[in-house]
Amino acid sequence: MASLFKKKTVDDVIKEQTKELRGTQRQITRDRTALEKQEKQLEMEIKKMAKTGNKEACKILAKQLVQLRKQKTRTYAVSSKVTSMSTQTKLMHSQMKMAGAMGATTKTMQAVNKKMDPQKTLQTMQNFQKETAKMEMTEELMNDTLDELFEDSGDEDESQDIVNQVLDEIGIEISGKMVHAPSAGRAKPAASASKADGISDEDIERQLKALGVD
Repeated sequence: MASLFKKKTVDDVIKEQTKELRGTQRQITRDRTALEKQEKQLEMEIKKMAKTGNKEACKILAKQLVQLRKQKTRTYAVSSKVTSMSTQTKLMHSQMKMAGAMGATTKTMQAVNKKMDPQKTLQTMQNFQKETAKMEMTEELMNDTLDELFEDSGDEDESQDIVNQVLDEIGIEISGKMVHAPSAGRAKPAASASKADGISDEDIERQLKALGVD
């Protein structure tokens, strides 16, 4: 029951009209087919009357044939008109669909434009650029600080490793002989001992400089 009181939309009206036009076109085709059958029958009757010599009957039947052919010609004109109406209806329907789509798009664009303030958008972009720059600067400072810490620690460890390597090469142990090394007052015996071992202080200093240890 609700469908009976439902208001028809434009699409419903166009669908109904298109359906009616198709029905009209089929009816015109059936009428033309019937007229063609009558036309053939009249032609046969005229030939028959002509053979019998009945001129009056031939004239009457000929007039009917002329009227019938005119009526058949009018069916072609009506059919062409119906086809044109159907085409116009489809074109109008397409135009309405396109207009509806354009209207919906326009409303969407209007809503977006209302919510999107150009000044606010520009301000937001500028703030974003500022914060990004601050973040990059902070990150760069943190990286520099960490690099300095790790580089200092690494240099110290690396320097100690070089010293240990050199001392190992000349046969001096830091935990052992380095603690009991001779004092400055006993430099000569130490020097003589070094010479006895074949390695002088100058050789040690030269090896340290070669390894980059001052």
